Amino acid sequence: MYFAAVVETGSFTAAAERLGITKAVVSQQVARLEKEFRTSLLVRTTRKVQPTEAGQAFYQRCASILREAEDAFGELAEVVAEPAGTLRLTAPFDYGVSVVVPAIAAFARRYPNCKVDAVFSDRTLDLMSGNFELSIRVGWLAETNLQARQIGTFHQLLVAPPGMRSEIERLTGPADITGLSFVANTALRDPLHWNFFLNEIERQNVSVQASIFLDTTLAVREAVCQGAGLSVLPDYVVADDLKAGRLLQVLPQWSLPAGGVHAVFPSARFRPTKVRAFVDVLSGEEKLRYSTKASRP
Repeated sequence: MYFAAVVETGSFTAAAERLGITKAVVSQQVARLEKEFRTSLLVRTTRKVQPTEAGQAFYQRCASILREAEDAFGELAEVVAEPAGTLRLTAPFDYGVSVVVPAIAAFARRYPNCKVDAVFSDRTLDLMSGNFELSIRVGWLAETNLQARQIGTFHQLLVAPPGMRSEIERLTGPADITGLSFVANTALRDPLHWNFFLNEIERQNVSVQASIFLDTTLAVREAVCQGAGLSVLPDYVVADDLKAGRLLQVLPQWSLPAGGVHAVFPSARFRPTKVRAFVDVLSGEEKLRYSTKASRP
């Protein structure tokens, strides 16, 4: 446990603070390990402590053992039906900031014996690596070997800055946007081609020419707010901007494909109470988000 804490925090001082003990105790315990193995497990510099090749291999096993031990405590917590321990989860950055963070705050208030360790990334992180107990996926699930629960939906909206009002008022349909400035989100699989629907029969497939390419959703939102052009963004990212008038919805009578918000779990691992409790809290945040949207004039 001491050794794993040093690897994860990158220093003996930070590891000691995490464990609530002195730096000397951590250093002594790691030194004992190195003496027993007769090999160096850590490379110490003035700025950071990093594992050697042997240390990295040992850490992977240590981390697995510690996770199993934590799961054991989770099973014990099941008996008293009170979530406990550290919940490790991952979510997309934009959805994480907009929706998951408020859910984490609500979860922490409701379950003070729980901690949350969240990683927000627009990359889809490997859920089977054992580093996470829960992944929040936004969009369309590709894997078929994972257990998933849909907890919400989202809509894609074509938006523009107020400075383009005169241009967008002249639009008669989606095909007309091809001549306007567009900001592409390269985190998407195909950011330059969009399928618009007016009803179940009428549709238009549009290919746009982007002048700016950005790799995160929040960066695209900021560029559009700054007047860089149109873009397609999820409703949970632009809802407040639309309400405040910082952005305008373009061609609101036309719709884009909606997507799902899923809680995804490793298929072969015990699902502790803390995981189920957090998903319930997050589902409540989703329902609140949509009820608030529905109540707007």
